[in-house]
Amino acid sequence: MALTKVTKELIQGGLGVDWQATVKTGNFQAVASQGYFVNTTSNQVIVTMPPTASVGDIVSIVDYAGTAQTNKITITAQSNINGSANDVKIDYQRGAVSIIYSGTIQGWVAEFAANDGTDALVNVPTTFAVDFLVVAGGGGGGGDAAGGGGAGGLRTSYGSTSGGGATAESSLSLTAATNYTVTIGTGGAGSNVNPNNGASGLNSVFSTITSVGGSGGSGHQGTGIVVGGSGGGNDYDNDTVYPNNGTSNQGFGGGLGFVGNNPAATFKGGGGGGASELGGTNATGHGGDGLEVNIIGGTGNYYAGGGGGGCGTSYSSANPGGAGGGGAGAKRNASDGVDGAVNTGGGAGAGDSSQNPGDGGSGTVILRYPTADVSSFAVTGTLNTPTPSIVGTDSVLIFTTGTGTITFS
Repeated sequence: MALTKVTKELIQGGLGVDWQATVKTGNFQAVASQGYFVNTTSNQVIVTMPPTASVGDIVSIVDYAGTAQTNKITITAQSNINGSANDVKIDYQRGAVSIIYSGTIQGWVAEFAANDGTDALVNVPTTFAVDFLVVAGGGGGGGDAAGGGGAGGLRTSYGSTSGGGATAESSLSLTAATNYTVTIGTGGAGSNVNPNNGASGLNSVFSTITSVGGSGGSGHQGTGIVVGGSGGGNDYDNDTVYPNNGTSNQGFGGGLGFVGNNPAATFKGGGGGGASELGGTNATGHGGDGLEVNIIGGTGNYYAGGGGGGCGTSYSSANPGGAGGGGAGAKRNASDGVDGAVNTGGGAGAGDSSQNPGDGGSGTVILRYPTADVSSFAVTGTLNTPTPSIVGTDSVLIFTTGTGTITFS
């Protein structure tokens, strides 16, 4: 019998595909013999190939808005693609590809492509680079003529400098479909009970990176201060305690205290250490400054400032905290110690016999990675689920509370 009708499956090229009029803007499952316009202006899109396929089945995909170089199109399948179980991606502007099923060994392969350069379907990398900023919780302030809380330890791969004057660390190489631990350290509580020190902040963690909680400030005639991410300041009566008790490559030590002829009026506790300098010593008492790390974009983003020491009535103002969330110290009969700022790892301001010390500020974990390398992520546990912000060609995630894991895909 003569062939009287030519079906679309027998026609070579684009005429053999039924193009869908509705533009796809979110993840979807493709159907054989259909073509799709995919708009990634607002987000990346994952295309799942048909779960069962026959040799010769075709799916066509076009980068509708010319934005795949910013937000990629990921293609995934139960069977192989290009002979591999890996996903592939279209990450070039105006990419267009028709993919045909060739059988179980090679699976889906490119039949036709446009604007692809040298590769029609690029393997999604199994690893990708992530820059990090990990800041621990700041230390609480000591009480009664006491020392300011030390800032939380700071470790970063972004920029040129990390905490404690160290060179910035290397970025991390992460793998998709792998769980990575994230913990946000809380700040330590201040103590106005002599001779107790303020409590140290808790550690913050991302993957293999741990930043140490800041040391609490020394209480009046206290027993000394423990090593922290940055060191707490010393009480004015403890001016023989060696101040350099920060953690190497994370923060600096706290300052020594000072006492004049009339302790009730002229004392100053030492300031807590910050990520970029020692806490104020002797008659200064200010908190050590934190470090500017602009991983979220812009300028002037400081973290891990030390808390100010307490001071007597003869001074014109309280001892300031360091840039990066450090709280100001108390001034006798005038003001309480100020809490370290939330999510900066700032150390707390010290107290006084009549004024309360502050509590340390909580830490943070911030991640920055190329937007084109990650389709999505999921978090577990008590972590907040951040909304990615876009900075140039990168995405930025800010974790502010809790503990759990993050998994990228």
